[in-house]
Amino acid sequence: MPETAAAPPTPGIPLAALLAREDLGLRQIAGPMEAGTVLHWVHTSEMEDPYPYLLGGELLMSAGVLLKDPDRYVSRIVQAGAAALGFGVAPVYDTVPDALIEACDRHGLPLLEVPPKTPFTAVARAVWRLMAEARHRELRRVTQAQQGLATAAARPDPVPAVLHQLAARLGGQAVLLDASGTELSAAGGTPGPEAWAALKRLAQVVSPQGANPQAVNPQVNPSSAGTEEVPHPAPARTEGAPPDPTAPTAPTAPASRRGPADGGPPAGETSRPAPASASDAVGGTHLAAYALGGSQGLVLGLATPHREPGDHTVAGVAVVLLSLLTAPHQGADSTGRSTALVRLLLGARPAETAPLLGADRWIVVHARGERGTPFAASALGAGLGSALVDPAEDGTVRILLPADREVTPQPGWVLGVSAPVRPEELGAADTQAARAVHRAAATRTDVVTHRGTSLAALLSPDEAAAHARMRLAPLVDSPALVETLRSWLSLHGSWDRTAAALEVHRNTVRQRIARCATLLDEDLDDADVRMELWFALRSL
Repeated sequence: MPETAAAPPTPGIPLAALLAREDLGLRQIAGPMEAGTVLHWVHTSEMEDPYPYLLGGELLMSAGVLLKDPDRYVSRIVQAGAAALGFGVAPVYDTVPDALIEACDRHGLPLLEVPPKTPFTAVARAVWRLMAEARHRELRRVTQAQQGLATAAARPDPVPAVLHQLAARLGGQAVLLDASGTELSAAGGTPGPEAWAALKRLAQVVSPQGANPQAVNPQVNPSSAGTEEVPHPAPARTEGAPPDPTAPTAPTAPASRRGPADGGPPAGETSRPAPASASDAVGGTHLAAYALGGSQGLVLGLATPHREPGDHTVAGVAVVLLSLLTAPHQGADSTGRSTALVRLLLGARPAETAPLLGADRWIVVHARGERGTPFAASALGAGLGSALVDPAEDGTVRILLPADREVTPQPGWVLGVSAPVRPEELGAADTQAARAVHRAAATRTDVVTHRGTSLAALLSPDEAAAHARMRLAPLVDSPALVETLRSWLSLHGSWDRTAAALEVHRNTVRQRIARCATLLDEDLDDADVRMELWFALRSL
């Protein structure tokens, strides 16, 4: 069987829902009649062997133009993973061939009779409409769940409230476990002993601290672990059964933090980090475990009687909320942050309030990336270890970090990092970070850090600014020209990368640079001119 393609973003629909459409006149005449058959695609083919062109999960439509060996034809369709076969009556066959009916019964493939009055395109259109309706229901359910979880997080007892809301939305149990598998808080019905034991084992799989939290460096951040998820549903594992060699095993501590004495790899070797989530199924109960962000090794466990599209998204929202609610404050406590904010609003200078946040030198980070999830900015701040996060309307996120904090790549984001500065220089650092993230986006680099230039030290800031204003006077009335020239020079005159950084068409970049050359009356192909303009732009 060929490699199964990933399911489309739209949920699959039950075959029974398609058969219920009276306007199509479809009738199942062979194959299993169970209601569990799900359709993910529709494909029409009159090939003698359509196997190489099937992805799996299709309703394959055919009029039997090249049907020669029904048994081989059906067996190949089943090997390819097709969900059902729709056979059109006329113009080739007046009735569905008996040999085809027998082959579908023998191989367990649902066979639908498509009447002459029903075009194949009408069947395909009906499937897409049903899938769109299912997607709409899923999105509405996820949106309502997000709203309910956010409301629960604002209650005086937020952690139990979020767990209760999550259990109600998913129709099962939600439990918060520590690194050793001890239940800290739970809501919803309790699964059976076998499912509960399996859920605790899953918690060990995703927890970076595993079953031996004392062996772990307390500074390890689970949110920095991989984002791999064990495919669902995984083969059921019961107590006492031999372990599945393909399933993840529960580490006693992060492999990167363990040495030979702890059962870890030899010195100098590293191994794969713990996955961010894992799933299993035991006795009809679907289990899932998610590692929370923070340094405490907490895990969210779920046990539900069924799993629906959107459950993973709802659980992901709960993971973010619980990570924020359970993580200790980074750098300064909430009282210190509140005090600093109040003093700034009352007119204090940044240099006077910065010590309240625990640092006297800072870096500014600009990030571009995931804009779809409402908690993406907060999750990014948690990943970098800062609660000082400012999401902008254009999707850019600004984060303030103490200068001694390392900025590491974050999945799904490109980052621009300023040079370390004193509090009174944060405005300049913000500009540096903005330019750095432009360069990161253009060069497709995860992290770009601003580097100072020694040439700027030859002049005082006032002298450099005066020279920049004089040199760039023809452009000052057009911020778009100034920014385009700055990006173009920083990217070594690349039209494509400049266009990507500015999010404009490359012809727009060419026109603007030509306009700059005309207004400045300079040859921008001259390296000396470029160097002089770059210095002026850095001082403007």
